[in-house]
Amino acid sequence: MFEQELAQRRTGRRPSAKKVMDERTVYEVLSLVAEIPAGRVATYGQIARLCGRERHARMVGSILRRAGLYGDFPCHRVVNHAGRTAPGWAEQRRLLEAEGVRFKDNGMVDLERFQWDC
Repeated sequence: MFEQELAQRRTGRRPSAKKVMDERTVYEVLSLVAEIPAGRVATYGQIARLCGRERHARMVGSILRRAGLYGDFPCHRVVNHAGRTAPGWAEQRRLLEAEGVRFKDNGMVDLERFQWDC
């Protein structure tokens, strides 16, 4: 970490999240995401709590954005606390519907029926 701080001071740029993120945390999050069964969804906050990192939902989102670097994970099964899908990822809804997940009239996942009970 010290080397990264020195590099930041020299260049004036912050290191990328990819370099700063603890690999163990990344795999812990991705392992949990891999356990979400088809036809169910989890929230970013739910995954953070299961990792013992309550209030770190944004960290989970950052990890999921880079999940492709680590393998193939069902990231489409993770939504926000209200059941909203990720902005700019229209395919997410299609993937969830193909697994039987239903959406309410307001376009959000019906969490009462489809949230993963882990």
